[in-house]
Amino acid sequence: MSTAPVPSLEARNKRTMMIGFGIALFMLGLGYAAVPLYDLFCRVTGFGGTTQVATQAEANAAAEAGALAGAKTYSIRFDANTAAGMPWDFTPAQVTDTVTIGQRDIAIYNAKNTSNAPITGTATFNVEPEQAGRYFHKIQCFCFVEQVLEPGQSVKMPVLYFVDPAALDDPNMQGVEQITLSYTFHRAETSAQ
Repeated sequence: MSTAPVPSLEARNKRTMMIGFGIALFMLGLGYAAVPLYDLFCRVTGFGGTTQVATQAEANAAAEAGALAGAKTYSIRFDANTAAGMPWDFTPAQVTDTVTIGQRDIAIYNAKNTSNAPITGTATFNVEPEQAGRYFHKIQCFCFVEQVLEPGQSVKMPVLYFVDPAALDDPNMQGVEQITLSYTFHRAETSAQ
């Protein structure tokens, strides 16, 4: 009967240290990957009220499907906020609108830089109720890029959107009559001020 040699204490400690280092390195990589992976997950599934981005062709197809589905409408409520320390006035031009499912519509938000310096802002957004996020598609939006406003400058910011007719087939959307599109403007990290 032969027995395998027992590794020395030093070899076992070295092996344990390498395993621990590998686990720590894996966890660090996972930490860096968590935000983009979560963002991708939310965009694909609409989780957390994340809206979808659509092309013009997808909007045309939705309009055709919506026409076949009938004249189902949703009330869309527009919400506008600014983060603490963001010197902008930011409001929707219209608080609510009624949109026919599948049809493109446009919402306008107004923004004004109330400071005496140029400010670069970036908008975060979500949709409530959360289950509506996967069906709320934006074709064009000010939130896709950073916005720079000079001191005292006012701008109108459009959002071109539609509600996907697939919402009619989702049992989780039964009873939903109003969808809220909410934006919050934050000072961009690249902002000089």
